[in-house]
Amino acid sequence: MKLGLERIGMYVPHTALDLRDLAEARGVDPKKYLRGIGQEVMAVPAPDEDIVTMAANAAQDALKGIDTSTIGTVIFATESGIDQSKAAAIYVHDLLGLPENCRTVEMKQACCSSTSALHFAMGAVALHPEKKVLIVASDVARYGLGSAGEPTQGAGAIALVVSASPDLLTVDTEVGYFTQDVMDFWRPNYRDEALVDGKYSIKVYMHALEKAWEDYQSLKGARLEEFDHLCYHLPFTRMALKAHLHLARHDNAQLESSALQKQVDPSLGFNRITGNAYTASLYMGLCGLLDQQDLDLANKRIGLFSYGSGCMGAFFGATVSESYREALAGNEWQKMFADRRMLSIEEYEAFYNHELPTDGSRYRTDHHQTGKYRLVGMNEHRREYERVEAVKAVAAGGGGGMQAYAASPAL
Repeated sequence: MKLGLERIGMYVPHTALDLRDLAEARGVDPKKYLRGIGQEVMAVPAPDEDIVTMAANAAQDALKGIDTSTIGTVIFATESGIDQSKAAAIYVHDLLGLPENCRTVEMKQACCSSTSALHFAMGAVALHPEKKVLIVASDVARYGLGSAGEPTQGAGAIALVVSASPDLLTVDTEVGYFTQDVMDFWRPNYRDEALVDGKYSIKVYMHALEKAWEDYQSLKGARLEEFDHLCYHLPFTRMALKAHLHLARHDNAQLESSALQKQVDPSLGFNRITGNAYTASLYMGLCGLLDQQDLDLANKRIGLFSYGSGCMGAFFGATVSESYREALAGNEWQKMFADRRMLSIEEYEAFYNHELPTDGSRYRTDHHQTGKYRLVGMNEHRREYERVEAVKAVAAGGGGGMQAYAASPAL
């Protein structure tokens, strides 16, 4: 039985910040951002966007042409959780109108929980091939205004439809894993910004890559030369080439540096103009690779490395399906990026400093340009969401107030 991705969707906020403007505001040479870390633009969510609205938008993109009655499970991977009890998947399930006989859960292990979700989903589909699993991975990376990590912020979401009809990508069942208890990056419950030891985290990333690759080799007997392209988890895009050259030395790969660069470069375009989206980062790279119009990827082999600080690494392989272009048809990713509005530094900092109340009081967010879903606000400690189309329809018909979708009380 073949298992893998039938569809993939992606969403990034409509507002972003040009890192040249950030460099000027912080008194930094722009080359430090543009060349040093390989970032040009970072996505900045508006106050009425969060991980749920981004995930719902990405999922709607992925579900085009999919019979939603076949979705048996929704898995939400994130490290930007909004509730300690209720899974963010519940909100997405409601906004999308998915079947009620559907399992909905949230997963966490830093940036690699989306990959764990993928492999758990494959197991679920293997047991019930008539059912599909929807994975959404959505995050907002925050490091603090003026901090060293500020230019590596970002936001976005991806959605994967996992099934026994992998029209997009067949995923290998062999996976190389590595886990170790380290403190390179973490975010306590009482903090909005992560704590990170950047240089140490890069060392841990490289070590996890080595060990996950060795475990994968023990299962598959693979060599780096066998892959046409590779996708890496990208806290910043320069990390991909650093990691790939490191792995090539570790594996004694017989490839020239130019050939190694060609293996990774096609997957970097979207991340370069989005920034770090944590759990979504690896799969944004995959989207960027699959979207390359000058490459015929049918039947090509792709290696993927997922890293989650703390730490866990996973290396696995996949084969692009012959029908992959049909599976991607109708996506508007290029238009989504082209239509973004660049924020001024003042607007960016205002968005960054925006906070929802924590005292349970009623609060309504201002309207900004978003996707098809938005965060209405808070009421009695409950987040409330709405479908933007529904709001527009009410306004056009001269009806009453907004149609909001609120969280139900815990049972």
